[in-house]
Amino acid sequence: MSLPPGPSAAGPTVDLGVHGLVHPGRVYARLAPAALVELALSRGEGLLANNGSLVAYTGERTGRSPQDRFVVAEPESRDQVWWGPVNHAMEPAVADRLHGRMRAYLQTRDLFVFDGYACADPKHRLNVRVIADQAWHALFVECLLRRLGPGEADGFQADLTVLVAADMKADPMRDGTHSGTFVVLDLDRHLVLIGGTHYAGEIKKAVFSTLNYLLPQRGVFPMHCSANIGPAGETALFFGLSGTGKTTLSADHDRRLIGDDEHGWSDDGVFNIEGGCYAKTIHLSREGEPQIWNAIRFGSVLENVPLDARTHVPDYDSEQYTENTRAAYPVEFIDNAELSGRGGHPANVLFLTCDAFGVLPPLARLTPEQALYHFLSGYTAKVAGTETGVTEPEATFSTCFAAPFLPLHPAQYAELLHERLRRHAAQVWLVNTGWTGGPYGTGRRIKLGLTRAMVRAALSGALANVAYTTDPVFRVQVPRSCPGVPAEALTPRATWPNPAAYDGKARQLAELFRRNFAAYADQVSAAVREAGPVG
Repeated sequence: MSLPPGPSAAGPTVDLGVHGLVHPGRVYARLAPAALVELALSRGEGLLANNGSLVAYTGERTGRSPQDRFVVAEPESRDQVWWGPVNHAMEPAVADRLHGRMRAYLQTRDLFVFDGYACADPKHRLNVRVIADQAWHALFVECLLRRLGPGEADGFQADLTVLVAADMKADPMRDGTHSGTFVVLDLDRHLVLIGGTHYAGEIKKAVFSTLNYLLPQRGVFPMHCSANIGPAGETALFFGLSGTGKTTLSADHDRRLIGDDEHGWSDDGVFNIEGGCYAKTIHLSREGEPQIWNAIRFGSVLENVPLDARTHVPDYDSEQYTENTRAAYPVEFIDNAELSGRGGHPANVLFLTCDAFGVLPPLARLTPEQALYHFLSGYTAKVAGTETGVTEPEATFSTCFAAPFLPLHPAQYAELLHERLRRHAAQVWLVNTGWTGGPYGTGRRIKLGLTRAMVRAALSGALANVAYTTDPVFRVQVPRSCPGVPAEALTPRATWPNPAAYDGKARQLAELFRRNFAAYADQVSAAVREAGPVG
């Protein structure tokens, strides 16, 4: 169904998926960002910062709600889904009732409709319609997904419909949910239901989760990574969990940004799934991350960032509402973005980890077997203060650097990575953006400037002919020298005042790796099992 642009006073019927239509109040379809900003402000949904961005606050939910995410156990997909702590099953009849309740809730309410698509490669394009009851959510999606070109709105047909009712609370006894919040993926019916949360990241990740189910069926490797292109046209990928540096390190003034978070790797190369970026802004500075700083302007969205009451200047250092403050903006707001959203097969792949134990080297070269081991491990660490109850560094293993978004078993994604690394001879690197000289609390965070220097050296080929040392615990290859980096900074043990304390902490992390990997040991070769830490 194609909708006319602008508001409809009469409120046409709007298709809410496979079960019928709703008659809302006004329908605002395909509005320009300026109109969405005006509507959000007039409806009291946010404030305008002095840099022109719309600032919205999400209340109780300031991040994703993984325990409230469900996958409908439909007959076609039931046997393919990786059921467990990530993918909670919801029976089709229960999902139908919840969908019906959403239809009733949205009757007579104003709705904001975004029609766009995911995947820059036209061979794998997914048309997406988002129907939301908040204007700022429509602006968020306008930033994050890909916009239709001239004439593409005519006859638009959605391959995926996402319904968002931010203030609708589920009833766990009646709706089969765990709380008032719900994110329900119906993979067979190409439908997503989101309610009970204002956090806009749920929309973005629901689309990504759907593509993590669809793309492997087409032989495409979906990836939770950023990507950019160097001066000679060479592509690099940056895998990593939240807070490890995907957005920061891929936004490089010497390289063109393809995208900051979600990509596919097909037989033709790499393509951006999205059309925008969703950057963490905590402690953002003009000096440290100038490209991101400059991208936050009119047409962008700031999420949960406090404003000065008088000047409306954003306080990026404040955790008043959450540490997980965010900015959403179209990728073209980055000065040297690759607007095609596409690149060639990568020459280099970087796995980013924020090691709060302070024992992983800041840069290491991996063998193909080590690459699969660390991909399936997906290690980073939480630090004190980021979550309630976390008082010291806590290892986090999120398989494939994307566990919350994987409908299929991790082994399927690992096999896709293995095949592409073998076919295209890409070099994989492990980059620690966390601590050195001691663990969190006693050591120090590795300086961003040093990390950038190491990444640039790896991508430029400057480390191809330097000497390497094998790390005695983690068995990875550590360069003995790197342009722009003091030699002593490359070996973590040398930065600790007490080497014996380093040895103990390294053994502790190595044991955590081994325990975690036991879940995958029977699905990989002996060479991959032996590619992890000594023990």
